[in-house]
Amino acid sequence: MPRYTVHVRGEWLAVPCLNGANTVGWLGREAVRRYMKNKPDNGGFTSVEEVKFYVRRCKGLGLLDLDDTVEDALEDNEFVEVVIEGDIMSPDFIPSQPEGVHLYSKYREPEQYISLDGNSLTTEDLVSLGKGLYKIKLTPEAEAKVKRSREVIERIVKEQTVVYGITTGFGKFARTVIPNSKLMELQVNLVRSHSAGVGKPLTPERSRMLLALRINVLAKGYSGISLETLQQVIEAFNASCLPYIPEKGTVGASGDLAPLSHLALGLIGEGKMWSPKSGWADAKYVLEAHGLRPITLKPKEGLALINGTQMITSLGCEAVERASAIARQADIVAALTLEVLKGTTKAFDTDIHAVRPHKGQAEVAFRFRSLLDSDHHPSEIAESHRFCDRVQDAYTMRCCPQVHGVVNDTIAFVKDIMMTEINSATDNPMVFAERAETISGGNFHGEYPAKALDYLAIGVHELAAISERRIERLCNPSLSELPAFLVTEGGLNSGFMIAHCTAAALVSENKALCHPSSVDSLSTSAATEDHVSMGGWSARKALRVIEHVEQVLAIELLAACQGIEFLRPLRTTTPLEKVYDLVRSVVRPWMKDRFMAPDIEAAHRLLVEQKVWEVAKPYIEKYRREHIPESRPGSPTAFSLGSLAKKTHIGHDHSHQNEL
Repeated sequence: MPRYTVHVRGEWLAVPCLNGANTVGWLGREAVRRYMKNKPDNGGFTSVEEVKFYVRRCKGLGLLDLDDTVEDALEDNEFVEVVIEGDIMSPDFIPSQPEGVHLYSKYREPEQYISLDGNSLTTEDLVSLGKGLYKIKLTPEAEAKVKRSREVIERIVKEQTVVYGITTGFGKFARTVIPNSKLMELQVNLVRSHSAGVGKPLTPERSRMLLALRINVLAKGYSGISLETLQQVIEAFNASCLPYIPEKGTVGASGDLAPLSHLALGLIGEGKMWSPKSGWADAKYVLEAHGLRPITLKPKEGLALINGTQMITSLGCEAVERASAIARQADIVAALTLEVLKGTTKAFDTDIHAVRPHKGQAEVAFRFRSLLDSDHHPSEIAESHRFCDRVQDAYTMRCCPQVHGVVNDTIAFVKDIMMTEINSATDNPMVFAERAETISGGNFHGEYPAKALDYLAIGVHELAAISERRIERLCNPSLSELPAFLVTEGGLNSGFMIAHCTAAALVSENKALCHPSSVDSLSTSAATEDHVSMGGWSARKALRVIEHVEQVLAIELLAACQGIEFLRPLRTTTPLEKVYDLVRSVVRPWMKDRFMAPDIEAAHRLLVEQKVWEVAKPYIEKYRREHIPESRPGSPTAFSLGSLAKKTHIGHDHSHQNEL
């Protein structure tokens, strides 16, 4: 018998349908009738007939014709929503779809798998899992380790040994021994009581990352979870059944208890859950719609699911990958600005960077040379000011290798910590099968990723700080020799005036967001957990900082391309012309004032999707291949990127002078 799951005013109702010839309108009325029956005041209605409504799919939000039959319009067990005319949405209402629903309505179940063993996951893999590009399976070695660790737990329960979290309460209740008859209830109570988070739910991508990372940690075989339960968790991931996980509530020790408890709550069939098929619905309905059973927790398994740093670390992996992407592209955007402002490449000479051999600095200088080398890519713009009377450029252009360089090194440092953390066991107690015992420790403490992500935010922010100053130079006619705010008929048109203000506002916000979260600690759990990392906020604000950096650089990219318009018919180098063409494929030149926000968003998408890097990368890598690393005492090995011949004269023919 077909059945449909119907959402009415925040409640989910299972409505069976005996006759496929019944209409969508009938389904809506039957759902409203059941809704009214559950309400003491009938939901404010006197009869079903007086209720006017429309019906739409949860997936994609497509409206349904009330006169169509359910067998023609709907699939069995499809999720639909009844929207009552005149209702005003509460600000606390959980929508049937997350923000950006248009992205998820195109979801296709992946066919490829990533094998997890708890030791070899990368940050790139985790982000790909978050995007729904792969399913998960365990390696045979991981399965064997999981089985062995579970045997230790079964023996503890059988022998009634007193072990924290298995046969005792938690936190302050660690000395309270629980009888065997209540050990399963103990685990369910743990998950329910610890599901105390607040705020918006994580997006499906971030929920997938969190779930995938927890699976990877459990696969190490130090958590004591049964293979049967772990396979159920994997099945939920592979079906994209994602629990409702509020983003706020973790203090980062003892692990990310609140968000991971919400993760476990959905898996046991309680709370809310999301899937591409259902949107947000009661977890038990979502699991059932995908042919899955709620997990029945055995001793230790609730604790195994919720104890660890995976919320901090999964968000941190996204932050690291996005930071890497925007740092690479920041060099390209800055090189384009340097061309528009008629700067010199003298400051990128290999000898300068060989005597201060930081890896990131050398790499940034190399990228600038690869984009601006006149021997490889003649520039008519550069040629036009070869013998100008300016001596040297402002720091915002000349010092890009030094400023952008340390950002690259910061990202590398943080990524190294994240790579270790995502392949670490972070439970308590730890189950060591080879010793046939459990040991209590502190691997759940989030100080490592918290400190690293605070550092990441501080480092990456500088890309926006220096970019905003370059935007000022582009918009200020006394500094750029271009029309004020990059527009003709200034006064009638304002051009990039407020776009620059937006960049300044974002940079100012970042200054507050860069205050380290991990310098704070508040004692919790009756002083049992008397030092915490506050890493959840470290991760969330790092992502906000990085998004602001992307947006500021999007504004600079637009401004630099607009500056090119005033230098035509002169052309810049081939790779930078390709960047210009890319931008012009989504944003037309600014001839007179128009609605600017969509242009900024379009440029932002180019950066987020790494399109700018994709068009410039072939030229950068070709230049790398053609310049064999030069052996130089003290030069960095990984970033010894070759020497630009001294005959290169792009830009001003500057002399080297001392300066303050």
